[in-house]
Amino acid sequence: MGYYVGLDVSLKSTHICVLDGERLVVWRGVSDTQIAMIAEHLGRWSKQIVLVGLETGSLTPWLYHGLSDLGLPMVCMDARRASDALKARAEKTDKADARALAEMLASGWYSAVHVKSLESHQLKALLGARDQLVRVKRQLYGQVRGLLRPFGIKISQRVGAKSFDEAVRMACNKEDVLYIAVGALLDTLANVASQIAVLDKQVRTLAQKRKACWHLMSVPGVGPITALAFTAAIEDPRRFSSNRDVGAYLGLTPKRYQSGERDVSLSISRQGDEMVRHYLYEAANCLLTTVTGASALKSWGLKMVRRCGAKRARTAVARKLAVLLLRLWKQESHFEAQSA
Repeated sequence: MGYYVGLDVSLKSTHICVLDGERLVVWRGVSDTQIAMIAEHLGRWSKQIVLVGLETGSLTPWLYHGLSDLGLPMVCMDARRASDALKARAEKTDKADARALAEMLASGWYSAVHVKSLESHQLKALLGARDQLVRVKRQLYGQVRGLLRPFGIKISQRVGAKSFDEAVRMACNKEDVLYIAVGALLDTLANVASQIAVLDKQVRTLAQKRKACWHLMSVPGVGPITALAFTAAIEDPRRFSSNRDVGAYLGLTPKRYQSGERDVSLSISRQGDEMVRHYLYEAANCLLTTVTGASALKSWGLKMVRRCGAKRARTAVARKLAVLLLRLWKQESHFEAQSA
């Protein structure tokens, strides 16, 4: 007889429910959210377990790969789809959720999702840390300008990053208290900028070591950050039987609502990796506004600008870029301006 195990994971504890082939509860319990402890609880059924399921979440990669390495047949379920089944139940508790997940495994009513390797998550952590520092840097610039405005001090938006520190200090050097307050922000800003430079250097080094990134960076507007983020998000290009599927995977395709005689196309779904979607959008903007070389993709994008506006055109070009990058990755080829 085979057993199905549902794991409802939280930060400190994990509720476990074991069902048999007839969907009867064999065992229920709670374990600390530790790989060894969860595996120990399931040890008595290890040879008869058919599937062990858990939802997508922040701890999922660690638990999934750790329990898989111990020989358990793991399945990761899409939390958004699983939530519909969990909400339909009369009782909403961690204990009930664990049983519901086990029942979904036994019935086959679930959507399995790909769990990326820990190496891919390390790359995403690096890019995520850089993205956070860039946001902090932008906020600090705004804070400094905001502190100076009540005193009638205006720093031009055209002042470059290297001249900003000097311009601000010279503007308020006659006011001791203001100089101290602004100086603390400027020192922090300089430290943040230096840390961003360190991470940028690491990103370039990692991108240069990857053959896939080398092919992707041949596309105009795509740099090491976009290439590395794209490869970390996709991980295995063979997961997509059709290159066009990557647009929906990254949330760059329009949503659609149809009911009766009503059929409405909405904005893009914005599902998937937000950071990769942002970098593709910026790469599309760079291609349309900064890149000087001609290409079929740029010509198509400029036509879209005239037809539906710059914002929608950038989104459409970003979707085409995602499809193009996946194709180049699969074919291990470089960008050709006339065939893109």
